[in-house]
Amino acid sequence: MTSPSTRRLLKESTDIHKNPSPYFTAAPTSDNNLHDWHFTLTGPPSPTPYAKGLYHGRITFPPTYPLRPPSFRFLTPSGRFEVNREICLSISGHHEETWQPAWGVRTALLAIRSEIFGAESRGQVGGMEGSEAVRREFARESRGWVCRECGGSNEEVMRGWWEVCRERGVEVDVEGFAKKDEEEEEEEKKKKKDGEKGEEEEEEKKVDGQSETAAVHESASTPAAPVSPAPVSSGSSSTLAVVPSAPSPSTESNIRPRPTPTSPAPAVTAPTMAMRNTTATPSEPANSPWLDRAIIGIVFALIILITKRVVNVDDL
Repeated sequence: MTSPSTRRLLKESTDIHKNPSPYFTAAPTSDNNLHDWHFTLTGPPSPTPYAKGLYHGRITFPPTYPLRPPSFRFLTPSGRFEVNREICLSISGHHEETWQPAWGVRTALLAIRSEIFGAESRGQVGGMEGSEAVRREFARESRGWVCRECGGSNEEVMRGWWEVCRERGVEVDVEGFAKKDEEEEEEEKKKKKDGEKGEEEEEEKKVDGQSETAAVHESASTPAAPVSPAPVSSGSSSTLAVVPSAPSPSTESNIRPRPTPTSPAPAVTAPTMAMRNTTATPSEPANSPWLDRAIIGIVFALIILITKRVVNVDDL
């Protein structure tokens, strides 16, 4: 024969599945223990920092339920309640004097969602103070939180439950989740488009990089224009001037034009002057002093030779 507590829990479990609420789901962890339940609860709507959050917890019923209230604890971090610690509520075991047997799981979870999440702890047992930024971060991370006993993330559990709600004709208008599928599709399309755009940009950068590399290699592999010496007429056959040759057409586009330095006129050295003096043209008059002296000496020598010959003839 089943106890009144077991019959009450079976009735509540059946009612939750026949008349589902899109804001929570709750069920016994096993058929052999109806006094231990797990639940998943959606956060209250904006502007609270718990909006779009999904929180998993545990309900423990006493053997005399519903004459005595159950106890509640949250397993998902929220920034509002301590993890895995019984919380003090007017509908929990901490306040048996305020508990009414007509209340049940549905009443308790809806009260937690609408009232407890919207207030501060103010020294509440099991409660905690957290910044709004921390609570929003916990709300975002709560979707992927996984219970070891139940398996599956909070979001997977609630999405399956929302399908049950739709089958029962219950409208699912939970803020931030009803249109999430469409938002996710749009987000995926946007990411895909951005990814394709990024790939195109990377491809363009790669092509530009290859072109620049090829230009650098071509510039580096092109030999420098040869410099050919050209003789410059400066009065001496040994004096040369360097004249740069014109660059080839293939290197004109890669070599920046530079002004050609003007070669200074070759200096005239002393040997060159001497060579010019000794190679005078016949038309130049030979009026050097030493030439006159030589001619005079030759004349005197001839006179002496003639005189000697004349004297020798007379002696004979």
